[in-house]
Amino acid sequence: VMKDGRIVQAGNYNDILNSGTDFMELVGAHKKALSALDTVEASSVSEQTTSEGECDIVSTNGKVQKQENQDNQSFKVDDVRPKGQLVQEEEREKGQVGFSVYWKYITTAYGGALVPLILLAQILFQIFQIGSNYWMAWGSPVSADIKPPVGSFTLIMVYLALAIASAICVFARSILLRIAGYKTATLLFKKMHLRIFRAPMSFFDSTPSGRILNRASTDQSAVDMNIPYQ
Repeated sequence: VMKDGRIVQAGNYNDILNSGTDFMELVGAHKKALSALDTVEASSVSEQTTSEGECDIVSTNGKVQKQENQDNQSFKVDDVRPKGQLVQEEEREKGQVGFSVYWKYITTAYGGALVPLILLAQILFQIFQIGSNYWMAWGSPVSADIKPPVGSFTLIMVYLALAIASAICVFARSILLRIAGYKTATLLFKKMHLRIFRAPMSFFDSTPSGRILNRASTDQSAVDMNIPYQ
């Protein structure tokens, strides 16, 4: 337990909780701060338990007598702990992914400027693929008796040029896709760490460390490797 920059108490959690008042005040203030996370405040439970443990109010002939309970010395601080759930439930959405999520991912890197270039490279690739197939079907001789519309050299050279153009489009698409995916994953990773480092202590008390590690490992790996190609 630290106070004014110095360690005032040290030891087991339950021992400190039962022996000192500084830590009790800290726990009480902390649980009040967690009320924003829809948890049960410790103050209400503490007041109810203390009022039941310290005094019994008995009415006799119109007079109120206050009797001290002999068991107040055995009052356990553990009873003050709220019955509510401290860990906040993880938010999960069901159904289809909304368009806003896709739009956020697309426009994260360079404002989405690479997306039209990726689509253009893909469209040109398909056009060159269709053109090469059409060219081979049109330029190839139907039979040995019929003269082909173009010579064999021209047929091969044009087909080769279309194949090279298709390869260039595929290469450009892959490069642009990797650049956009890498930049997006990097920005999301940095934003996530910035939010974690600047989060209040109540966030770490109500969020398990395993959940944070899953965001930075499994989910981040999906953003790096899987989502760009989908």
